[in-house]
Amino acid sequence: MNENKYLNFRKVDENETELFIYGDIRKKDFIDRWFGTGEDATDAFTLKDALNAVDTPNLTVRINSYGGSVSEGLAIYSLLQDFKGHVKTIVDGFACSAASVIFMAGDTRVVPESGLLMIHNAWSCVEGDSNAMKKAAEDLEKITQPSVNIYVSKTGQTEETIKAMMDREEWITSKEAFELGFATTVTKNDSAKQSLESNYLFNLVTKIKNLENKLKEKEESINIVKEDSWESFFNRKK
Repeated sequence: MNENKYLNFRKVDENETELFIYGDIRKKDFIDRWFGTGEDATDAFTLKDALNAVDTPNLTVRINSYGGSVSEGLAIYSLLQDFKGHVKTIVDGFACSAASVIFMAGDTRVVPESGLLMIHNAWSCVEGDSNAMKKAAEDLEKITQPSVNIYVSKTGQTEETIKAMMDREEWITSKEAFELGFATTVTKNDSAKQSLESNYLFNLVTKIKNLENKLKEKEESINIVKEDSWESFFNRKK
């Protein structure tokens, strides 16, 4: 549905559409337009147009991104929140910074054992005198606050807890994500589990068959001994 290499939609069936966000969360800039770069950029405007074409009741958003622009991340979060159907977000690798905010838009939020979240405060570059520096610090706190509010509302954690995690630039494992409320569920590698179970059953059946064969061999040996014994007994009688 969308030709962007990193922002890609795929209609699975009449019930579900998959959206892959596998790049930076940002708008293309003049350098991208000049050199034809920035194919990995995911922006809210492009997403808006793509979302309008989704005609299934369920949308699965698969994320593998280091993040990017706070404004684009918040806008994408809002667009996904406004989706009329059910939104499921899955971390396929990393969901860092702005990408972790997008992840929180899911009604169902999944962090597999191989996935990681990362949350931190907003960043910026600034130059000027001390007043400019103070103003920049105040602005960054305000720019960070909407992300704090989202994490708090979705996880149920206190604002103090979330802010402390963001101050530490916290990496969050799948287990921690579930325990802290960032994720609603944790998935495991079912195929690997099934493979292990299959191997276990195969080995168990093989052992049982080997035991049966050994018992059969022993029974046959016992019967042979018995036959020999009876034959020897009758021969002596003769």
